[in-house]
Amino acid sequence: MIRLLLVDDHPVVRTGYQRLLEQAGDIVVVAQAERADQAYAEFVARQPDVTVTDLSMPGSGGLELIRRILARDANARVLVFSMHDAALLVRRALDAGARGFLSKSSAPESLVDAVRAVHGGRRYLSDDLSPALLERDACFEASRLDSLTAREFEIFRLLAQGHSLNECAATLNLSPKTVSNHQTQIKDKLGVSTSAALAHLAIRNGVISTAGT
Repeated sequence: MIRLLLVDDHPVVRTGYQRLLEQAGDIVVVAQAERADQAYAEFVARQPDVTVTDLSMPGSGGLELIRRILARDANARVLVFSMHDAALLVRRALDAGARGFLSKSSAPESLVDAVRAVHGGRRYLSDDLSPALLERDACFEASRLDSLTAREFEIFRLLAQGHSLNECAATLNLSPKTVSNHQTQIKDKLGVSTSAALAHLAIRNGVISTAGT
């Protein structure tokens, strides 16, 4: 059973989505939220398998919610379901760590398909969005990974697994200061600013598994 957190600021809309999702038979909505702060608290408390969120809501909004969730759990699976589907917003959601983006203009059954895909570790875009958004994302990240030196790549892999700077230094027989300098360069090259984003990028590109190995 796929345990799901549903985030939307319209109660009637959430009720309709819950009915649609739970009719699928393999999905159960374990929590709902109407604001980003409330949604984050529910994520921490419930640890859902998939979080489905809109982008537009009171307070900090969906993009910040995605960042907070991924900062807490780099393996979290987030699906954006929004009427705001301009290419720029889709890119920002994917860059923040969302595994998929579904336009609210899509057929209702597409929501079930999207949840199953994201839960299964696949990335998902609704049919009315250009697949190039994902292809460009993958190619762009691959080129950035290719820019890492052999030493940087090994440090990147260890950091993505959750090792501290001191642990990396001990493993590679380097000083912590040297590893710290490499870490700064790695983040600059990969265009990420947090350890969570680093881990998520590594998982997404198969450098480490979701188990961190």
